[in-house]
Amino acid sequence: MNDSFDTETLRLLDQTDEVHVETRRDGDSEEHRTIIWVVVTGGEVFVRSVRGTKGRWYREISSNPEGALHVEDTRIPVRATSATDDTTVDAVSAAIRSKYEASAPGPTAAMVRSEVLPTTLKLSPA
Repeated sequence: MNDSFDTETLRLLDQTDEVHVETRRDGDSEEHRTIIWVVVTGGEVFVRSVRGTKGRWYREISSNPEGALHVEDTRIPVRATSATDDTTVDAVSAAIRSKYEASAPGPTAAMVRSEVLPTTLKLSPA
């Protein structure tokens, strides 16, 4: 299984402010889509729940890690894994600030609150 996305996909995600994340509670459940932010740092793709562990998409992809990102007409199958080591969390917070702070300072501040940092997830190709 390939652990990293191709250059074109990384560029697309890096240049896209909002994506839809597709999640399911389990393999037999209905699909849900939620608009979220995505960042690329160190050649890897990360997401974080602004609602912390209360976010439905976060709870669903945590219990059923197969999902997808939707960017316009492109569906990108993903597998989510927790990324809570300090170095990674700090890099993701810096990437969020760099990408979003100028256009959305309030929401950016919400995405780097200490209580949401444990919801940082690395997305890999599924």
